Amino acid sequence: MNLILDFLRLLSIIIYSYLEACVKLIIPAKRKSVSGEIVLITGAGHGIGRLTAYEFAKRQSKLVLWDLNKHGVEETAEECRNLGATVHASVVDCSLREEIYSAAETVKRDVGDVSILVNNAGVIATADLLSTQDEKIQNTFEVNILAHHWTTKAFLPAMMTKNHGHIVTVASAGGHVTAPFMVSYCSSKFAAVGFHKCLTQELSALGKDGIKTSCLCPAFINTGFVKNPSSRFSPILEPDIVAKKLINGILCNQNMIFVPSFVKFHLLLQRTLPERALVALNKFINVKFDAVVGCKGKEH
Repeated sequence: MNLILDFLRLLSIIIYSYLEACVKLIIPAKRKSVSGEIVLITGAGHGIGRLTAYEFAKRQSKLVLWDLNKHGVEETAEECRNLGATVHASVVDCSLREEIYSAAETVKRDVGDVSILVNNAGVIATADLLSTQDEKIQNTFEVNILAHHWTTKAFLPAMMTKNHGHIVTVASAGGHVTAPFMVSYCSSKFAAVGFHKCLTQELSALGKDGIKTSCLCPAFINTGFVKNPSSRFSPILEPDIVAKKLINGILCNQNMIFVPSFVKFHLLLQRTLPERALVALNKFINVKFDAVVGCKGKEH
């Protein structure tokens, strides 16, 4: 009897969820205010991290900016101050756990409890696996996924005490679909997507519904990290467009943010097509970028 009731309850929630999704296509979701929130962004010295900081600064958030590049993070901080935000900028190496924990303690002491954490710092090496140095593989995982664990462990306790906060994981479309010559990068981004999904489920199981989570999964972005990227169907994204999509997703408490949105369709095909068809699809899409193969520079 309990099984039948549980199934009927599940069915009603599924139907309600579909109806809610349809309504949201017509009526825009209400956006929350982030004014006065303490926002920490890793990798804030350039690219998506820098532009996302600008978006929060425009909304009167209190910013804590981390980056390995001193010049870059100070430039971001100065522009955010020009936009009227209070900013604390620090040089932090997100590949080092103890440096993250030490910097986090300084933030909690000098600034306060972080309420929005944007795990954005990332690195990439475009090369075949055998040409990728061991140190680069290790660094990729240290920055792209292990750092997410250390920052979240540092700032989540205060969020849980207040049942208020938002944890943002900047992953990639490469965390759902793969490309050759990005083995380490895609592996780390698959891990980042898994981190986001599991953390979301864990917070729900703990009853912490006031702590929201978002995961950004963009296709290729014109930031210079990947040299000469191209695809038959997916345009190369401009960083400011992606940053606006990210801030909109955060303000609307969107759980998974795909840019462009048709990445979701590609993901569906990846999960449903037979293997032979998938190989043909990947050739048809024709993703290309500069990569090191056999220690020789080559376009793929």
